Amino acid sequence: MDSWKVEKAKLTEADLIATFQLEMAMESEGTALNADLVRRGVEEGLKDEQKGTYYVVKTAEGTTVGSLFLTREWSDWRCAWYWWIQSVYVRPEYRRKGAYRSLYEQVKREARMADVKCLRLYVDRTNQQGLSTYRALGMTESHYLLYEEDL
Repeated sequence: MDSWKVEKAKLTEADLIATFQLEMAMESEGTALNADLVRRGVEEGLKDEQKGTYYVVKTAEGTTVGSLFLTREWSDWRCAWYWWIQSVYVRPEYRRKGAYRSLYEQVKREARMADVKCLRLYVDRTNQQGLSTYRALGMTESHYLLYEEDL
């Protein structure tokens, strides 16, 4: 498919984006998320751009087939913004057809216009399809490891 439309998501798309997130977590990590909590989280993200920005990708006919969530991090080392791509999902039947590439290229264009120094994302190390996609788009594995502590 060569004609994709990428746009900032609207609050009316919260249910669909939440569904994407539930499917992504199960598919990529085998994790069943709390649907009500995810729905509220997506809604809050859509209401407040301080939390981040959701983007959706649609077919030429207007069917929403994927989304991502973009958050921002200030780097004091580089005196610049880093943007984090999160919560990536494309419906299986639309994968390898350019939908995610369109999302990524839109984010990249906006990042360049905003003088962002780095695009980052994290991916489950067992998600081979995701790893392959990100490499194909020119992303490289960072030398940093991700540590966390649930509170």
